[in-house]
Amino acid sequence: MKQISILGCGWLGLPLAKSLLEKGYLVNGSTTSIEKIPILEKIGINPFIVSLSAVEVSDETKISIEDFLENSTILIIDIPPKLRDSSTALGKTFVGKIQNLIPFIEKSSVEKVIFVSSTSVYADDNSTFTEDSKPQPETESGKQLLESENLLQSNKNFQTTIIRFGGLIGEDRHPIKFLAGRTNVENPNAPINLIHQEDCIGIIEIIIEKGLRQVQSDNRDFNDIFNAVAPFHPTRKEYYTQIALELNLPLPEFDESKPSVGKLISSDKIESVLNYKFKNNLQ
Repeated sequence: MKQISILGCGWLGLPLAKSLLEKGYLVNGSTTSIEKIPILEKIGINPFIVSLSAVEVSDETKISIEDFLENSTILIIDIPPKLRDSSTALGKTFVGKIQNLIPFIEKSSVEKVIFVSSTSVYADDNSTFTEDSKPQPETESGKQLLESENLLQSNKNFQTTIIRFGGLIGEDRHPIKFLAGRTNVENPNAPINLIHQEDCIGIIEIIIEKGLRQVQSDNRDFNDIFNAVAPFHPTRKEYYTQIALELNLPLPEFDESKPSVGKLISSDKIESVLNYKFKNNLQ
């Protein structure tokens, strides 16, 4: 059986691991919390405590990372930047984690990496963005993600596919929960760029299968980039008003006194290259 390592068994990584286990893969999963180890074990994940930081990695952590990667062909990196603090020092921490991880990937059995990134690498300048568009991140997290993407894809010891997900939603996660009843919500006429957890998992699994088969029908190698958002782009006002009505929540009130700023993310490549059909209508 094929073994996959998932760095970060959180909101997306944990259900992804469950789905891969059901499909017969062996899964190594990482967490930074010892309290989460029994949860991973119960599901059938082989758990590891892996805590990367921008400072020198300790000997104990080195052993943990080596064991976590051992015998895996594919590594999925799904650790969010968590850069709510705007300080440069904290921002650099994420790139530092990737820099610390790369030497371990180079020495391991991992041949292919899937890096979960974000559409925040594109600027909010009211443009439509494809994978051929030049990223110009405006936020600290977007800047750190783009730098991490480049670090991984420029490494010749393994191949990396980048997935730039839009806003993540699921049964327990939806922006309307934070917007309901709020006033002066900005950018009412900006398009939404969301993707459901179910489709995130489906897209990752297709890329895994593509990588393991080593067959590229379109002659691309694994060093690729995909934008991943549902092909459904009503305005923020239209969408969040409708969802609030359906869920019987207080309607958000939008500020229409100034021009809306946003972007539209095209995921046509997901559908054309991977032949992926989106499953969730974002309700």
